[in-house]
Amino acid sequence: MTEPRHIPLTDQRSYSVDETVERSRNFYQEIKRRRTVRDFSDQPVSREVIENCILAAGTAPNGANLQPWHFSVVENLGVKTEIRKAAEQEEEAFYNGKAPQTWLDALAPLGTDSNKPFLETAPYLVVIFSKSHEQRNDGSTVKNYYANESTGIATGFLIAALHDAGLATLTHTPSPMKFLNKILNRPAHERPFVLLVVGYPSESAVVPDISKKSLAEISNFIS
Repeated sequence: MTEPRHIPLTDQRSYSVDETVERSRNFYQEIKRRRTVRDFSDQPVSREVIENCILAAGTAPNGANLQPWHFSVVENLGVKTEIRKAAEQEEEAFYNGKAPQTWLDALAPLGTDSNKPFLETAPYLVVIFSKSHEQRNDGSTVKNYYANESTGIATGFLIAALHDAGLATLTHTPSPMKFLNKILNRPAHERPFVLLVVGYPSESAVVPDISKKSLAEISNFIS
């Protein structure tokens, strides 16, 4: 067995107690401005921004450093139209019989329905795939560990990076999403994890009047 190779940790930054508190407070104030947007502008976005944000997502912690994700970035209008048609077909089934009433009731305050024009309007769709294993050139496979958990963390990094760059996002998860493998020519062992809509909000964009749970509702501290 090969001995693991380690290198010194040189990039970690330390701050004073006051600065640490201030940085944490500032990050919270910034990230809480992030809202899921459904009204997108067709204003172009530099591809370099998307590339940098995906590179940031690729730094996420993951099982055994196997990095079990793939990001398919769609700019082509024809492909976006194809994705919209397939997604709306699944959403029609969801809203008209497939979803239990309790789920529809939970969605009601958000005002969502099966119509998804943002899939064509936004300049980018980023489809994130979770890979159960890697396929080697010789036909053998290597199992990926904690693939879904790792991909979820990377997706969070990506959303935060895009927000930090001044872009809006929407996480879209029509079910099932296997049509994305076919449209984007991705292998069967890659599972569509989320379809991320990326761009600038339209000038007339509105968002639901909702709030987030308090610290006491989402955490507890054991001293």
